[in-house]
Amino acid sequence: MKTCDGSAECCNQLEAEAIHSNEQLLAFELRSKDIQWEQYVTLLAPRAPPIYLQRQFQLLSNYREPIGNHNRREILVCHDMMGNYLEDRHFHSSKKYDDYRFYHWAGIDYFCYFSHNYITIPPCGWINAAHKHGVRVLGTFITEKAHASLLNEVLESTDMVDKIVEAMVKLCKHYCFEGWLINVESVVKLENVKNLYYLVDRLRISIEKEVKRGVVFWYDSIIDTGELKWQNEVNAKNVRFFRNAHGMLINYAWSDKSLEVTTEICERVQSQCQRAFFGIDVFGRGQVGKFQSKQTLARIVSQRFSTGVFAPAWTYETLQMFGYNIKQPLGDDAVNDAFLRRNEKFWFSLWEYLATHLYNVLPFYTDFCLGSGKCTYVHGHSKSSVSGSGGGDGEQFFNLSRCSLQPSVPLYLLAERYYSDAFNGGSCLRILQYNNSFRIFASDFRLQSGGLVFAYAFKLHPNDGDFDCILRFCTRNNARDCYLFMGEYFNTTSLQKGRCYVSPLKPKYNDELSKNTLDTPKIPKEFAIPENAPNGWRVRYYVVAFDGAIQVKDIGVLYRRSEEAKDTAYLGAVYLNECDVNTIKLPQDSNIALIQVYGEDFLN
Repeated sequence: MKTCDGSAECCNQLEAEAIHSNEQLLAFELRSKDIQWEQYVTLLAPRAPPIYLQRQFQLLSNYREPIGNHNRREILVCHDMMGNYLEDRHFHSSKKYDDYRFYHWAGIDYFCYFSHNYITIPPCGWINAAHKHGVRVLGTFITEKAHASLLNEVLESTDMVDKIVEAMVKLCKHYCFEGWLINVESVVKLENVKNLYYLVDRLRISIEKEVKRGVVFWYDSIIDTGELKWQNEVNAKNVRFFRNAHGMLINYAWSDKSLEVTTEICERVQSQCQRAFFGIDVFGRGQVGKFQSKQTLARIVSQRFSTGVFAPAWTYETLQMFGYNIKQPLGDDAVNDAFLRRNEKFWFSLWEYLATHLYNVLPFYTDFCLGSGKCTYVHGHSKSSVSGSGGGDGEQFFNLSRCSLQPSVPLYLLAERYYSDAFNGGSCLRILQYNNSFRIFASDFRLQSGGLVFAYAFKLHPNDGDFDCILRFCTRNNARDCYLFMGEYFNTTSLQKGRCYVSPLKPKYNDELSKNTLDTPKIPKEFAIPENAPNGWRVRYYVVAFDGAIQVKDIGVLYRRSEEAKDTAYLGAVYLNECDVNTIKLPQDSNIALIQVYGEDFLN
């Protein structure tokens, strides 16, 4: 196995491709067959148990509905856009920075990359973006009318099925994705139905055994006679496929009666109803869709079923109907801005019904990059092109592998993605909401040592107001919420009931946090610049010591806008880590905040 040397030939080998025949599949005839993909793919990140935030998902509130078997619902996103394998197929960046991006990862569980090719292998960029957020990725095995002969070959015998299953598992392990959506939309001979059942069952067992967190979904299409008849529900005609797979994606032409029938079947076969993923086609086929998709989702969740969101790139594709040219090879500002507004509005409308996955791994760092940009920024300066960066000074890039950790909730009307400036990566957050705090990240960071290091990069003109990042946290007994306001409070720490107002470290002590020692959490190189950078970006560092363990539940912001403000605040990056303040040799005048949160005076 070899690694990529950065040459054009090697990059072509890494370009995503589909498989078109059984011969190609069994022979493993792929351009990248000799590439060590694990060197280019991000490992699947762990995930904390999700919560329901209901309608309070944009507030720094203490509302959290725990999730268990009684109320757990999952979301599968099936990404089908204009045949796929477009600019996203490239391993390194293209220059079409305005192309479709999915970035609301905290609200979904599975991401399926879909095309109408026989076997669709997800591109590396999508795998990396999903894995950073703990989302499992599926490829697609599809047989439409044109592929009927391929399926007949597979179902000739159980020996052939075994070989195909082995090859599909090999693809998962080679490219480092988690499983498959099986979409059979060609008629199956009655005598071959038994082997089709075997295919689904055998693939599920093999994926479970050989792929970490592996999963196999079946699409509602073929029935027990081999006929192609979408049932739009789980019933006696397709229940065996439902039982053989981890989940079933239900065709989107279902009715309320379909929900009732599926509930009855699930109870009869003693299967969790959450394994049935009722489809919503965002284009509106079969159900209410588009910006009214929330109505359809509400009907699904009322019966505790999971959901399959099909073709969410509707927010991008349909820009053509309003005069936007989405096919410009170098991208377009108007397209990018319109897409981001529409996309944020769409996911905002659904979020009260989605479970929000929490960030819980430290150290935590993000620069909000969506995996695209009009140029690459480093410390607020556009950077000249460097080897493997996929973008440089004046060079647009679209490279989903460069996607950073994204906000936990939609920020519709609260903040927007800003592409004309950034601290690191290709974009930053431009704050729209002022004089009211709002949530950016929902988290479950447990700091047992009672100390934290926090840093953030922001841009704000001196006369435009004040800016705070806010941590909502609780003590170990979860008695009540406390709020840590991290702004500029004139080198003092102020305590009120349930609130702490702290100032950043004095700049002359920042270097102490950058030392690479065993006991001191090293500030990442992305923040290793002076407190006041010449390009207007500023970095604030905070060290806070508590008198016991705490749990950080939210990271939010508050921009206090002045009356004479001519612009707004920009947030470029956030960093959080745990530390033992006893090991950090900083003097008292450095502005370390020492806070007793377990005393009666503070909590009450």
